[in-house]
Amino acid sequence: MKNTILIVLAAFLFRLLLIAGVPDSLDNWDAEDSTRVAKGESLFNQNCTGCHSFRQDGIGPNLGGLTAKVSPSWIERFIKNPQKTIKAGDKRGQQLLKKYKVVMPSFALKEDEMKSVLAFLSTKKLVSEPVTKGNGNALTNPIPEPIKVSNLVGTIEAITTIPPSSTGGQLPLTRITKIGLQPANENLFILDLRGKLYQLRNGQPEVYINMEQLRPNFIHKPGLATGFGSFAFHPDFNKNGLLYTTHSEPARTAKADFAYADSIKVALQWVLTEWKADNPADPTFTGKGRELLRVNMVSVIHGVQEITFNPLAKAGSEDYGLLYIGVGEGGCVENGFPFLAHNKQTVWGTVLRIDPAGTNSANKQYGIPKQNPFAQSQNQSVLKEIYAYGFRNPHRITWTHSGKMLVSNVGHANVESVNLVEPGHDYGWPIREGTFLIDPYGNLNKVFPLPLNDNAVNVTYPVAQFDHDEGNAISGGFEYTGSAVPQLKGKFLFGDIPSGRLFYFDVADIKQGKQATIKEWKMTINGAAKTFREVCGSNRVDLHFGKDSKDELYLLTKADGKVYKLTGAEIKK
Repeated sequence: MKNTILIVLAAFLFRLLLIAGVPDSLDNWDAEDSTRVAKGESLFNQNCTGCHSFRQDGIGPNLGGLTAKVSPSWIERFIKNPQKTIKAGDKRGQQLLKKYKVVMPSFALKEDEMKSVLAFLSTKKLVSEPVTKGNGNALTNPIPEPIKVSNLVGTIEAITTIPPSSTGGQLPLTRITKIGLQPANENLFILDLRGKLYQLRNGQPEVYINMEQLRPNFIHKPGLATGFGSFAFHPDFNKNGLLYTTHSEPARTAKADFAYADSIKVALQWVLTEWKADNPADPTFTGKGRELLRVNMVSVIHGVQEITFNPLAKAGSEDYGLLYIGVGEGGCVENGFPFLAHNKQTVWGTVLRIDPAGTNSANKQYGIPKQNPFAQSQNQSVLKEIYAYGFRNPHRITWTHSGKMLVSNVGHANVESVNLVEPGHDYGWPIREGTFLIDPYGNLNKVFPLPLNDNAVNVTYPVAQFDHDEGNAISGGFEYTGSAVPQLKGKFLFGDIPSGRLFYFDVADIKQGKQATIKEWKMTINGAAKTFREVCGSNRVDLHFGKDSKDELYLLTKADGKVYKLTGAEIKK
């Protein structure tokens, strides 16, 4: 009788373990094999740290203790094809989609690589959630008023497709993120983070720069924010042949100009390079480059993804030929080092302004304009390159036709924002996310109402913002100043990167200290009302904006590598 009870009890416990999702085959990993664990850590850093950590939720869920919750076969199945797993009705996958609103990309890991990742994951246990100091209860819905759908409907047309850069047709097929222009050249230049800058000649993409050939240490993994980050042609390119790029390289490739304590890991380095073309008129770049600066990053997210010149600056004016650089905080906050950001003595989470032709920087490779807001500071520790600070990821920098400088800032777990940037101003991250209080040493997923003594911190708040009920990562856009679509005059058009939702606000509503009303606009393609998710055939669109020499707007979708032009619009009654 006693043995029977034990057998029944054992069967019950075994069934309970299966229901709980405890690993079904521990042979799939070996946490005691240090070589395998090290390999798994390397693979995790290459492919996963852009979205996941072991401290708390981020773009994706906290993976601490994952191997105690689900089986290795589930992890393997989800990594290889999350979209297929979710469509098959997997409850956990559907819950993740509901919470994070986007589907993780697929990863084609080999069997040995998968086992190594599992071995590494099995060493990461669930840790207690950080204790958060807030002003009362955390806000479950920071901006309860939903974005309303306007009666504006835009017409888009596909104009070309950029060649796939993924392996084996995996999504996204490309990582196209930016459209730019070469002075006095009508052709569009389109950047793929995996290493190539294309020039559209007669509507067809031709490689202008291949970063892998120019810089052998170039890396583009993991995805999201690693690779060929940005480019900007000097306004006098036709005369001087100068252009500028940013790209990522492995940690410790060379000594960094901007570093931190050796006790903090370096995930990779971002490099700003000045190139001089042999012949500015050539359809393909040939020439030499010189490194201007190099930055260490704590993690692989939020690098140096934006460089640009002020397109309104005229020759002889103060801003002409000065380069603006959006430096992300590199994930230092969510990795436990918030003191590296929100600091006039550090480079992370800032917009810099430099003179590439100068030599008065610490490394003598570029100049610091005397008009910069901190250039005359007597404090030798202050970075005089800083134009503004307090950003998480200053993803795009643009100017309105009236000269207002706007920075689109990618938020963490709650708020995406557009900021009216003024020299020397503090935009709050990581003590603020949008117009909300956040504890940089606590749970970053929680935000709180602003305290009564908020004026004491002197933060400049966004002129437009939306929360994660609406989208997960802002795709910076432009004020429409073209002539082909008069219905868009006076509107700043932008969107949400993952979902491809389309938004705008009226430029007339931009006012420091207030938030403009955001509205959604819809689109048609080939005469049919569609969303970008429907057009791309993917839950994750990866939407980006650009404009041409006539100020007409374009949209890029990473998922399928398509380039679209906004050709018309109507106001529906």
